[in-house]
Amino acid sequence: MKLWRLTRAPFVALDGKGAELHGARYAPPGHPVVSLASEAGLAVLVALRYQPRDLAGIADDFVLGWTEVEAMPLRVPDPDEDTVRAFVGDWLETRASLTCAIRSRVLPEADVIYLNPRHPDAAGVPPLTTRPFYFAQCLHRPPMLDAFKDRT
Repeated sequence: MKLWRLTRAPFVALDGKGAELHGARYAPPGHPVVSLASEAGLAVLVALRYQPRDLAGIADDFVLGWTEVEAMPLRVPDPDEDTVRAFVGDWLETRASLTCAIRSRVLPEADVIYLNPRHPDAAGVPPLTTRPFYFAQCLHRPPMLDAFKDRT
């Protein structure tokens, strides 16, 4: 399974240190966890939600990366956010699987994939293959916008 991550270059390691210090949306602080996405576009959308609206304020050291894992993720039940948080906390504690899949709230057709770096199989996960990513390049005003506007 190919998994995607959009992050700043200093944070490409799949060690979960940031979430361990600060927590993640569904994971409590004190547990390393790596947030990935089932689709590259979802990785971009999720990261974009945390950026300033002014493109000039966005860091220029982002990279879009991917890795592959053999394991199929454990599906997280999601009737509500409290259930998701409780399940993820237990999943991290028990190391029940390398990855778990949480239906994205941003794009429900895709999944946020959590990777547990403390799972025994985590050592075999390849590092991210990355390329530079610039929000300004994908969010600039499309040149054809004015041409289409004149056709209405």
